[in-house]
Amino acid sequence: MKKQIPNTITCCNLISGCMAITFAMFWGYEQALWAIIAGAVFDFFDGMSARLLGVSSPIGKELDSLADVVTFGVAPSAMLFRLLMDLNGMYVLEMEQGFLYDVITFALVYMPFLAFLMAAFSALRLAKFNLDKRQAMGFIGLPTPANALFWGSLIVGWGPKIAFSPAIMPILMVLMLLSCYLLVSEIPMFALKFKTWGWKGNEVKWLFIGSCIPLLVLFGIGALAIIIAWYIVLSIVTQKHVAK
Repeated sequence: MKKQIPNTITCCNLISGCMAITFAMFWGYEQALWAIIAGAVFDFFDGMSARLLGVSSPIGKELDSLADVVTFGVAPSAMLFRLLMDLNGMYVLEMEQGFLYDVITFALVYMPFLAFLMAAFSALRLAKFNLDKRQAMGFIGLPTPANALFWGSLIVGWGPKIAFSPAIMPILMVLMLLSCYLLVSEIPMFALKFKTWGWKGNEVKWLFIGSCIPLLVLFGIGALAIIIAWYIVLSIVTQKHVAK
């Protein structure tokens, strides 16, 4: 019976991802982000429970990756897709009718689907992770949960403040392509895994954790986007060696 506990938690992650996609498409971005956060919590505890119970299995590893593709790949892509569709509608309403209107409208109809490139690169990143033996105590490339939380927080936490408009669409597309690159890059990034709880040897991790607290207090849910950006910068600056 205990062998099924980690897999059950992983399935809760998968269900959270399905809920996030549904929320993104039909109800709202905020609910989608909270579903992604719930998926991240389940993703953390499924591996922990497997180790504590001593029931790790190849099936559990594969199931975990499949769930992660949905929750941290397809769900944030769906949020970005919906946002681009909404922005398209605003852009079209500002244009005059005519041939140029028809051409641009046709192009804009299909552009939001580029958001799903992020889902494809997330799947590729997870496949590489399963085969890469260098990532026991750290990551090579941006972890998919971090990427999903970045996009969810950017859309929910900063959308009202930035007042997303059609003019920001190129910036969103560049950020999306940058995310795709970071997911499959060879950039070493630290993981919050501790062999000991002391300061020595964990300086970067404690610095990161300590800096996250005031950001969360100041910016609330919008802090997650800043935290992930800070995580990437801190990793690039401090993790100069490439895992062998």
